[in-house]
Amino acid sequence: MKRKIIFLLNPIAGTGNKFRIRQLIEKKCAAAGVSFEIHTTHPEGNYSGIRTKIAEEGITDIVVAGGDGTINSVVNDLRDTGIPFGIIPCGSGNGLAFSAGIPKNPGKALDLIFTGKPVLTDAFTINSNFSCMLSGLGFDAQVAHDFAKQNKRGLITYVRQTIANFLRAKPYPFEVSVGNTPLSADAFFISIANSNQFGNRFTIAPEARLNDGLLDIVFMPKMNKTYMLLAVLWQIRRGKVNELHYTKKGIIYFQTDRLHIGNPGSAPLHIDGDPKPTAPSFDISIIPDAFRLIRPSEK
Repeated sequence: MKRKIIFLLNPIAGTGNKFRIRQLIEKKCAAAGVSFEIHTTHPEGNYSGIRTKIAEEGITDIVVAGGDGTINSVVNDLRDTGIPFGIIPCGSGNGLAFSAGIPKNPGKALDLIFTGKPVLTDAFTINSNFSCMLSGLGFDAQVAHDFAKQNKRGLITYVRQTIANFLRAKPYPFEVSVGNTPLSADAFFISIANSNQFGNRFTIAPEARLNDGLLDIVFMPKMNKTYMLLAVLWQIRRGKVNELHYTKKGIIYFQTDRLHIGNPGSAPLHIDGDPKPTAPSFDISIIPDAFRLIRPSEK
């Protein structure tokens, strides 16, 4: 089948040169003899016009040039069409792309669109909201909320917001239930991960796989901040999955396909790096094989 690709470019994602990406798309698609169209992303995630093109014009692939939040909105709106999705990483974190082995370099990412293969990939819901890679409550969500208010995007701005929030971070009360196993404790954050990282190749859930039918839950309990920075973050990067338990000197890291989180302290929420309104409680469950993601053939 002759391929016909729609590229969706987010003009405000990250700090990259979108005009250069547009030029690369035109050049590489022409060289490969692939038909293509280039559109900008929709700020409200409404892709009804793209849906019509998929149905009526034989579109074979959707490629998103943006960050994790942009990918979330596109995939959420169009995944029921069954069309494969590709990524040109242009965000501040690019956690899904890096977890899938997609290169950061736009030219190499474009080459992968032509040589990779669509792989069924899990996602999950958090109170019916779609998440394709990682959501969280607490510290990292507050970073996302503050980052969204900044005039400048990119890694440097994100690092600044992370440091500022680390210095004033406070624990929140949480009530976690996995099956019949309850856990009530104060924590700096809870991460719900399908991807193995926050982004920028910083590993948060080393055992996470994009299509294993499981969510990786990382629970950072209340502790001395110096210890958290020097010891526990290392444990996150190198640790293994444990049964659900609580220790004062370590994180809780476990896998499950569903859980409930009570949030009596109104900890802030992010979904795939974008700030979202919080809630008193959250029901979270995996969506196995939610969409097809174009990845390196060896993955």
